[in-house]
Amino acid sequence: MDFDFGDEFQDYFPSMMAGLGAEGFMLELCYGFQLLMDASKGVITFESLKRNCVILGLHDIGDAEIACMLMEGDLDGDGALSQMEFCSLMFRLSPGLNFDGSKQHYRME
Repeated sequence: MDFDFGDEFQDYFPSMMAGLGAEGFMLELCYGFQLLMDASKGVITFESLKRNCVILGLHDIGDAEIACMLMEGDLDGDGALSQMEFCSLMFRLSPGLNFDGSKQHYRME
């Protein structure tokens, strides 16, 4: 599934990676995960994502779009996103970042 962000999407991940370094960038992704997750379950659920989309000002996102977002990143099919699934999804959705397959090397394109 590909998301079409049109002209509104600006990928800030490459500049964040350049400014923070790989370790700092990964910490920021973890903070983002914690912001969106259901604290009692430790994962991002449909309900936690829906609630936090409104808090983040994304009022126009419907239930179907939220469900699609979860499905896009849900690698184990449990209907929720773990921290690993969330971080993997963020990398896949960033057109300016490319993971080269090793554990420590990231490339900006």
